[in-house]
Amino acid sequence: MSAIDFGAFVAELATRSGQAILPFFRSAHATEDKSAGGVFDPVTEADRAGENVMRHMIKHSFPEHGVLGEEFGTEYGESDYVWVLDPIDGTRAFISGIPVWGTLIGLTRKGVPVYGMMHQPFTGERYSGDGRRARYEGPGGQRALRTRQGADLATATLMTTSPALFAGAEQAAYQRVEAKVRMARYGCDCYAYCMLASGHVDLVIESGLKPYDIVALIPIVEGAGGIVTSWDGGSAAGGGRVVAAGSKALHEAALALLAG
Repeated sequence: MSAIDFGAFVAELATRSGQAILPFFRSAHATEDKSAGGVFDPVTEADRAGENVMRHMIKHSFPEHGVLGEEFGTEYGESDYVWVLDPIDGTRAFISGIPVWGTLIGLTRKGVPVYGMMHQPFTGERYSGDGRRARYEGPGGQRALRTRQGADLATATLMTTSPALFAGAEQAAYQRVEAKVRMARYGCDCYAYCMLASGHVDLVIESGLKPYDIVALIPIVEGAGGIVTSWDGGSAAGGGRVVAAGSKALHEAALALLAG
């Protein structure tokens, strides 16, 4: 079965998880801190409700598949197919009532991301891709996604969730890139990658990511014509330090600056 055959199932995962999550948005709900005294790392009832729904559906439809989720860990992670789930990517935005969060649903085959969707149930937007093509569906209708080609560093828009992600040598490396671009914007989590795939921004640079933060987004960006790697040019599927670019030339320029 090819990755594209999972598209209808992923769409249903998005619908059902959105129905579980959305009642908690902009309402009174409990928020816990997973950081154990470190940097604030929130989790809500909505996170758990959304992931529970998706795990139940996957177990019912594909009992031989593995699941890696932010809230409930890994089951059958050695399977050829593993679903990688983040029920709310951007929980800080979620608890602040700002709609720049999304549900990330990724699928890997033998460790390689082969399908992904970002669903924002409040705005009714879905971004999906299989590494060869990417699509948008939402209030603006349906369309193919394409990254913006031809931008160089001097004309590029760069995004990162927060410059506070970086410290020490990483901070200096990131600042070398930010100093060269036309504009930098912060705070959009998964939406930054979808805006890159849509051709609205040109670079996303982050650090400290987990697999569930990025796996679903790789096939979307790549399907739209972009590139996603680690800072050393390797696979980004394991998370860590990630750079996404709308074109090969811009990606190479960013890597060179990050390497110093």
